[in-house]
Amino acid sequence: MASDPDEVRDGVGLTHLDQELLAGDDDHPPVTKRALVDHLDSVSDRILPLLGGRPLSVVRARGRERFMQKNLPKGAPEWIRSVTFWSESSQRDVHYALVEDRATLLWFGNQRAVEYHVPLTLAADPGTPTHLVLDLDPPEGSDLGPVVTAARAVREVLRDAGFEPAVKTSGAKGLHVVTPIRPASMEDVHAATRAVAARAEALEPAGTTTAFIRADRGGKVFLDATRAGNATVVAAYSPRVRPGLPVSCPCDWDELDDVVPSEITVATPARFLEGPTWEERLGEARAIPADLIEEGHSIPVARVAAMHEGKRRKRAASRDED
Repeated sequence: MASDPDEVRDGVGLTHLDQELLAGDDDHPPVTKRALVDHLDSVSDRILPLLGGRPLSVVRARGRERFMQKNLPKGAPEWIRSVTFWSESSQRDVHYALVEDRATLLWFGNQRAVEYHVPLTLAADPGTPTHLVLDLDPPEGSDLGPVVTAARAVREVLRDAGFEPAVKTSGAKGLHVVTPIRPASMEDVHAATRAVAARAEALEPAGTTTAFIRADRGGKVFLDATRAGNATVVAAYSPRVRPGLPVSCPCDWDELDDVVPSEITVATPARFLEGPTWEERLGEARAIPADLIEEGHSIPVARVAAMHEGKRRKRAASRDED
């Protein structure tokens, strides 16, 4: 028998709000489900425009278990809209939710959905990316300082190409540099992203790398150019499944030196509810210059190159053993 809701908001029954959602650590107290729901409610006006029209994947927390969920759960209310796409990797249809109103967002929060990931394409036009993204990952044990330097190099490259990119914390340890783009093919956007990463690496060779294989990064910030097309990116204002529920937070470029991502959590709403929204920071879409696309097409696709390099190393190791 279903339990009576603790509260009803926008017609959605919310249950077990005072149960622990995530355990704490030395720096953060435990987080309740209420803290998650209250956060989603408070940012709904800012996050819904970022989720609307995009197939949603969520990360849910259930006790110590964390899992990514793409399919809209069975038993979801009929009023939640969805869209179906064929998955080549799993060889089946996947029924993605479309989160376009407060009620749907609250329903997912009640399902303990903590993280909200969307592709850079719209459900209505899955072949045309709307944004170009560089995901900057720090080396193990590093603070944000080297990532900030890398982000500023990416910004310089993008500004030289005619863009005015925005930056946000990933909610984990890195930064996302993002700019909206005018319609271009999936292949051209992938290529342009690779070119931006390569140019940024050339500006900061001592501290950045485009090496896809982790062992080859040499303690440098990884300029991840694979977040293109149908790859997903955590939405601005989304929490992450980490102690304290840190939030992916839009930042001013001139404040990056003072940002500590783990300190921006659902308990610090002033950090992300004041100032320009993420949409306002992104500004208008601009066309990708032809030279950036052309350069990118001359750069090998990172995943493919890494796969071939892995096979080569395995063959070499086998020969050495013989």
